[in-house]
Order: sequence, then structure tokens, then C-alpha cells
Amino acid sequence: IVGCGNQAGEDSRCVARHAGLIAGLPIEVPGQVIQRNCASGLSAIISAAHATTVGEGDLFIAGGVESMTRAPTVVGKSESAYSNKIDAYDSALGDRFPNKPLKKEIGSESMPETADNIAKDYQISREEADIFALASQMKYQEGKKAGFFDDEITPVIIPAGRRTPEIIIAEDEHPRANTDMAGLAKLRPLFEGGVTTAGNASGINDGAVATIVGSLAAGERAGAKPIARILSSASAGVPPRIMGIGPVPASQKALERAGLTLADMDVIEINEAFAAQVLGCLKGLGLSADDSRVNMHGGAITMGHPLGASGPRIALTAARQLERTGGRYALATLCVGIGQGTAIVIERCAG
Repeated sequence: IVGCGNQAGEDSRCVARHAGLIAGLPIEVPGQVIQRNCASGLSAIISAAHATTVGEGDLFIAGGVESMTRAPTVVGKSESAYSNKIDAYDSALGDRFPNKPLKKEIGSESMPETADNIAKDYQISREEADIFALASQMKYQEGKKAGFFDDEITPVIIPAGRRTPEIIIAEDEHPRANTDMAGLAKLRPLFEGGVTTAGNASGINDGAVATIVGSLAAGERAGAKPIARILSSASAGVPPRIMGIGPVPASQKALERAGLTLADMDVIEINEAFAAQVLGCLKGLGLSADDSRVNMHGGAITMGHPLGASGPRIALTAARQLERTGGRYALATLCVGIGQGTAIVIERCAG
């Protein structure tokens, strides 16, 4: 079960089935793709947990994938035989062929504009956004030096060609170790009067994440030791103009379903679509901007946000943080384009 946001290029036509066949899984193993924009991959993990619970299977590969650099430009068909009006859309971000009545009803603000809306509603300054972005970069570098990501990243090998050498990609390409406040301050806001810049927003890049989700018995048969247990999950809708605030109600619902509170959480992962967006969520949840439990080793501002892959990434990171620190509970949550949020609460498996 694989989450994918765009499904427009090489990842179209059921990338889960393609991946299974290429990986050499038995022909009898089916594949399914989940689409919930930025929460597609986390929803895939949740779907695998649901399927396990109702007995539709006992061991799943669940994760997400996105190739944003190769997302195609989509061109629509002419509405009439002799029309020369053709609309083209970049499928990496935003809507394709927006629904006109819906656009009139809820607006058509881009994702960065929705982050600026949160900044305005929650009184978040440009400086606060830049400080958060810098902290993300610094925490990532600290985690990298400590070797945290060594066991989380699977190297990708690009075979040598006739004129090109073999390439091994074994670390994130997006982090910028030399980021500082002076450099961030020089960047122009994407929109006049806004706080969002290229420096305090998530990167557009590629990524893929896979996890194993299933029953304890199936894991034992396969020799796979569990590292975390899924306690609850939830999704919630919010006004599209402030879509980034979605993690607040989604997290509250998931925590309530688990019978826990934020005070019980040892690790909190909030996907960093935009610095202003995360800061708004922290305010909405009653947390401080420098809460040590939040994104301990940085987030999407540093690593990038390949839509379908981000949810499984933060869930895996949260589970590994619990394993590393000996904590018990973690919350992982993302905002979702068009006004949603999705969250999951997990517990470390002891022993």
C-alpha cells in the first residue's frame, strides 16, 4: 500500500503495483495506491493498520513515494473541435484543472499563500519563521553528525552508463549546512507582505519510504522485530485558506482516541511544509516554538517534502526517536492541501 500525491508521471497507473513487480514480489501480491495529497503516505500506513485489524492481511509493505522533479506538465484536451485555447499545469504543486465552482466558493490560494494566511491569523513574524527554519537546518546537521540518519536511509544506486559513472545517493541532497539568519533575511517573500520565502518553506524534491506494518504474530514469523505500535489515527478538515493548521484538530482527535494528551508525548513530528504553518500549529496546540520534543532532527524545510513520502518518513523518524531516547509515546502529523490534517499516535515496543 503506497501513498502518492501527484500520480501524474512515472508514478502514475498504480505505482504500488509497479514497485512490487520491480522488487520481485510474488505476482499474487496486489498493490494499492492511496491519495490524500501530503498525507498520502501516512494514510497508507493507517490503511495497512486498518486492514490488519479487520483480518484482510497480516503483513503489509506500507509507505509513500513522490518524484516532484520529474512531475510532468499536464495539458488538457480542447473543449471543442476547433479550439486553440489550451491550459497547461505543472503537476508538481497545486491543482490541475481546478473546479471552477469550487474555486469560486473557497478561493484558489496557493500553498505558500495559505501559510501567509496562518502567519497573519496567528501573528507570526518573518523573523520568527526564519528562526524556526534555521533551527531546522541546525538540528538536521546535529542529527547527521550523530549518525541518526545512517540507519534510516537506504542508499540508492544509479548504475553506470556508457559515459557516466555509477552514482550512489546515500544522503539527503536538500539540506544547506551553511544557512544563517543573514542569508535567510536576504530572501524575498514569495508574496508581497507575506513571511514565506524559499528559505523557510519545504523543498521540492524526490523521495520514497517503506515500512512494514502488520500483526505481532506475523512479524514474529517473518523474523521482524516491531519497534512501535499504532495506537490511533485521525484526520480532520479545516478551511482551505489555512490548510496548514490541519494538524491541530487532527492531533487532538488522535490523542483523544488514544486516551492520551500532548503532555504524554515524548516525541512530536510535525511536517514542516512551511515555518509559519508549523509555528501556527504549535500555537494552536499550546506548545512553544522551541519545544525540545518537536522535530528533534529537523524536518521538511531541511530535507524537503516529497509529498507522498513525507508521512511515512516522519512516522519512521518518530518511532526511531522513541527507540533512541527510550521514550514511550510519539505523535506524527501533517497538514494536507485543500484543508485537512492527518495524525497518528504510536507507542514504542519495549524489549
